[in-house]
Amino acid sequence: MSSYVIGDIHGCADELRYLVDALPVQAHDEIVFLGDYIDRGPDSRGVVDFLIALQRQWRENKLVFLKGNHEDMLLSYLELSGRHGDMFLPNGGKTTVQSYGLSPEQATPSRLNDALPPNHLAFYQALESYYISEPYLCVHAGVHPQRTLAEQSEEELLWIRHPFLYSSHILPYTVLFGHTPQHSVLYDLPYKVGLDTGLVYGNMLTCLNTDEKVLYQIGRGKKRITKVAVERKWQVAPSTFG
Repeated sequence: MSSYVIGDIHGCADELRYLVDALPVQAHDEIVFLGDYIDRGPDSRGVVDFLIALQRQWRENKLVFLKGNHEDMLLSYLELSGRHGDMFLPNGGKTTVQSYGLSPEQATPSRLNDALPPNHLAFYQALESYYISEPYLCVHAGVHPQRTLAEQSEEELLWIRHPFLYSSHILPYTVLFGHTPQHSVLYDLPYKVGLDTGLVYGNMLTCLNTDEKVLYQIGRGKKRITKVAVERKWQVAPSTFG
């Protein structure tokens, strides 16, 4: 069994389709998405349509959909759960409401709720906060470096940046995360690997095969997938956690 972990998509449906179609996924492989499916990019609805269809298509695979801070803001805006709903529209949500057929000026929580297909709302509400695929912990933003997994708040898992990025952590996992866009994959092994490579900002969408240590990447507006072996990154990393 192989595991594939995919970084932030942000409404870029075409690049997501090309990338997923190129992955050599076999029956019983697992595919983990790190969240931030929506906002900023042109087709948030198309991204979620594709992911829901993928669940039906890959019934013999384990698909894991993590919650990003942008999905959390959407749910808060809809007054269902989550945090910072007041930031949803100004923080990229205008393109999301447009993808559901509303203008930003028309948007209200009730109108957007009515515009969402029921299976989309169910998708957003079913998103997970984290996923363990040993020796990896998959999470959207990161972890508080000095807290156990049980002590982490969901807000930290969805929003944390600098305290996590610039520190080692006490957890017995390598954390695979998105949220903070980088020009290239961030390696701080054995502690963390950052897989948000800024697709919506004109850079790339990245997928890591954690077993073979191979990156699959596609540039914004491109169709061609690049495949890069990165096993050497693990070979030079320390083997123990501090």
